[in-house]
Amino acid sequence: MNLKEFLNKEQYEAAMTIDGPLLILAGAGSGKTRVLTYRIAHMIENLNIYPSKILAITFTNKAANEMKERVRGLVGNKVDNMWISTFHSCCVRILRREIDKLGYNKNFAIYDSYDQKVLIKQCMQEVGISEKNITDKEIISKISEQKDNLVQPEQYKKENENNFRVNKIADVYLLYQKKLKNNNALDFDDLIYKTVELFKKNPDVLKFYQRKFQYIMVDEYQDTNRCQYELLKLLAFEHKNICAVGDDDQCIYQWRGADIKNILDFEKDYPSSKVVKLEENYRSKANILNAANDVIKNNCQRKNKVLRTKNESGEKIKIYRAQSDIDEAVYVGSKIKKMAEGSRSYNDFAILYRTNAQSRIFEEVFIKSGIPYRIIGGLKFYDRKEIKDIMAYLKFINNPLDDISLRRIINVPKRNIGDTTVKKVQDFANSMDECMYSVLLDVDEVLNLSSRSISSIKKFVSLINSFIKSKDKLPISNIIEEILETTKYIDKIKDSKDPEVLSRIENLNQLILAAKEFESNSEDKSLSAFLENVALVSDIDNFDENSDSVVMMTVHSAKGLEFPVVFMVGMENGIFPSSMSLNDENEMEESRRLCYVGITRAKELLYMTSAERRRSFKNTVYNPESDFIYEISDSLKECDEQAKKPSWTFNSFKNNAKPTYKGLDKKPYFTQNKYEENAAAKSAAGLKADEIKMGMKVRHAKFGIGTIVSISNSNGNIKLTIAFDKMGIKNLMYGIVPLEAV
Repeated sequence: MNLKEFLNKEQYEAAMTIDGPLLILAGAGSGKTRVLTYRIAHMIENLNIYPSKILAITFTNKAANEMKERVRGLVGNKVDNMWISTFHSCCVRILRREIDKLGYNKNFAIYDSYDQKVLIKQCMQEVGISEKNITDKEIISKISEQKDNLVQPEQYKKENENNFRVNKIADVYLLYQKKLKNNNALDFDDLIYKTVELFKKNPDVLKFYQRKFQYIMVDEYQDTNRCQYELLKLLAFEHKNICAVGDDDQCIYQWRGADIKNILDFEKDYPSSKVVKLEENYRSKANILNAANDVIKNNCQRKNKVLRTKNESGEKIKIYRAQSDIDEAVYVGSKIKKMAEGSRSYNDFAILYRTNAQSRIFEEVFIKSGIPYRIIGGLKFYDRKEIKDIMAYLKFINNPLDDISLRRIINVPKRNIGDTTVKKVQDFANSMDECMYSVLLDVDEVLNLSSRSISSIKKFVSLINSFIKSKDKLPISNIIEEILETTKYIDKIKDSKDPEVLSRIENLNQLILAAKEFESNSEDKSLSAFLENVALVSDIDNFDENSDSVVMMTVHSAKGLEFPVVFMVGMENGIFPSSMSLNDENEMEESRRLCYVGITRAKELLYMTSAERRRSFKNTVYNPESDFIYEISDSLKECDEQAKKPSWTFNSFKNNAKPTYKGLDKKPYFTQNKYEENAAAKSAAGLKADEIKMGMKVRHAKFGIGTIVSISNSNGNIKLTIAFDKMGIKNLMYGIVPLEAV
């Protein structure tokens, strides 16, 4: 295989460097997956390295599957002998073999965020923490942070013994880990955390995997946290053949533990390392790429590189300043509708926003306009109630120590086992340090319950035992069908007054279909493998590129994807970047990296929109245009002056709450002369008193363009509060300086 035929100079250099530590700085759209796949093929085909000695790690199942299929296309079924997986899948595979050395059973459950929250609430109650003082969300976040940083609960408690609040969180952490072990369960953070613990406590196990994986490749290295970093360092310690691929300019997950220093300090960690930069972009038109370069060059914490492309310039970035958030959505919808009526398909378009809450108005407008859309990051399939119920049955029959799953299903569908009875069972189990199912098996002897409750519990135990017997005899799809039929779960849905009856039944049919697909495609057809597969799936893994609908998602979710046309919406100071970012340079740098990621998702056309006013909870907020728009050179962007005015007025907003203001004192880096000239051309004669209205745009000789946000009249003296685009909020007396309508 001659790699020179398929790779450019830098890609070839990276693919041919096999021994020793290698850092590949791969800019957006520079073909890093291509490099990795050809590098693997070169190792197997040209260097005769046995595939099982190679470990390739990515961050999403989608990326892992794509890489595996690309390698298969080059080396055939030899790829099946190597590990290409996510961090979590890799660690689960190791733990399924070795976790007994940490005192767990190998059929451990993997708790999702719902299970984790239920267990945390139990721990809070037992420790005596009120949610009014410390929320479960804060505790979950703190515990996750400690695991990311390899801090044991005992260490966390000792380090914070003089801090009452943190010490209480440490108490929950201690109890939580104990209960997880009692339930033979791991949460998502534990998968990597416990693997590192396994390696550190069992040098012989670590030695085995160090010898097994003589060549390690990790994608998206900039997104690794301390725990992932330590895992890689342990595995690569013996041979030092680690290839880290990433882009410091796309480090956008510091809020969930990613440490940009891991990639910036790679050469310090591995002094003999070689660095190869991939700077040629194959994805975007030149104007889009240059705009991304304009934005990211303002960051200080970054490696020096500049993306380039041989692609044509393409159209300039379209900037649109809407009157309101509704106007913004109408504008985006009309643009998509017009282009879709031409040569484009709906799946050419992506709407990227900073937070999921921004999708609502776009959904409303798209429904009215008949624009098909799908949201990535909404309610996931496996988060739906009926799916979680049946999955809890499967999890419990696979691992009867799992109290969380037991509590979910013990009275679903209703079988006369109420909350009081469940609490008695739980309390007795806690006092005996046993799992709840052990108590249920001996319910006659251990609990003083009514005969009705005991009878109901015995029927439930008999039901579960029959499912457990079926577990190793029947395919998973048949087990699900047996659960639905025996419990009469679907009949209960039909008897309910739920308007989503048909949808819920269809969801259960889809679960059966998912199980059948798993049975057809997986070598390991066990229930444990199926549950593991479901636990590790992410929303983005189900992204269907061929579905003909507009995609809406956060910029974070869009990482790794690309679209012909991208709309980056809500580009305002206070939203993107957030208010927090405006006051913190490190936060600002991460926001700028996020903007860079958003821009580089676009292949052909990029729109960046904002709104002069937008509804936020009970208030109307006024945000200036994002600083990131001003960082883009004027020669690369143009204002889209679509003159479609909305059919509503400022006063037609449902709430009349007093407006709030965010970031209006923040002066932009650059001016947008084109916008000012346009506004000046529209200016009319000086305003008369009876022409002044709330929400009107005006021009002041000194302060420029602004929006009237408050009017007060005292004895004929009119006082105006005006939010100027570039000078902040000013209180002015009408008549002192003439105002012109814009």
